[in-house]
Amino acid sequence: MDAQAGKDEDAQAVADAVAELARRTRFPVAFGGLARGDAITVTSVQGARTHHLDGLVVEATRGLGGRAFVEKRPRLAVDYRTSRSITHDYDRPVLSEGISTLFAVPVIVAGRSRGVLYCGSWGQSTVGDVVARPAFAVAQELATELRVRDEVRRRLAAMPPAPASVAPLAPAVQEELRESFAELRSLAAAVTDASLRDRLAQLEQRLTSISRPADALAPDGAGVRLSPRETDVLACAALGSTNGEIAATLQLKEVTVKSYLQSAMAKLDASTRHAAVAKARRAGILP
Repeated sequence: MDAQAGKDEDAQAVADAVAELARRTRFPVAFGGLARGDAITVTSVQGARTHHLDGLVVEATRGLGGRAFVEKRPRLAVDYRTSRSITHDYDRPVLSEGISTLFAVPVIVAGRSRGVLYCGSWGQSTVGDVVARPAFAVAQELATELRVRDEVRRRLAAMPPAPASVAPLAPAVQEELRESFAELRSLAAAVTDASLRDRLAQLEQRLTSISRPADALAPDGAGVRLSPRETDVLACAALGSTNGEIAATLQLKEVTVKSYLQSAMAKLDASTRHAAVAKARRAGILP
């Protein structure tokens, strides 16, 4: 994937988040964007009556969003026009839109500010938990989406092409591939975007093809179809994780993990989890 395609996908993720922010908070105006260097470029606007916010570039530390970005915490201006806690570099676009109350929430990915989401109203409004909680949730969901996208891009860039014939891999390399596969499965569980899930699936297939043993697709594993959650659980079990550890990783109840594991074992006609893992590897389901 080229850099522009990645930027376009991230911009779409922001647009989805802004739409969700407007829906959940019920504030009439919502907008946001990601950082490009030391500035946030607004790429999505919902509910505005003018075009003054379109393409707005907010420098770090400047204005309400710039402070939220640098301080990595939400910032609120109940009366934006008279607020003394921010610089007023962006009064023209904000006030031209008629915004009075403005709430800015940073999008934090791996401890780093990646962007800012805003919601605002044309009159002075209080921002209590009813507004703050959903705004925080949307920012966190966007952060998770960006983190997954970053990880997929990193792994795709580092992934060698699948060879026509697979020679045995060194044990350390094989183990790293299996850990990567399990991690990708856990990331995929938190993703709702269909295109991103498809790319994760493609990456998982490449991992399994690179590490597939010579007896892959053996008769005892051919044709087996595990559900996504059965594959998640078995991928963690392949690393030696206990049911409790798998439950914590996948945010499931331990009894649910046990149920998925038993179902996978039944489909693979295996009496133990170790046998199930071995058959799944031969079938090309796990690396």
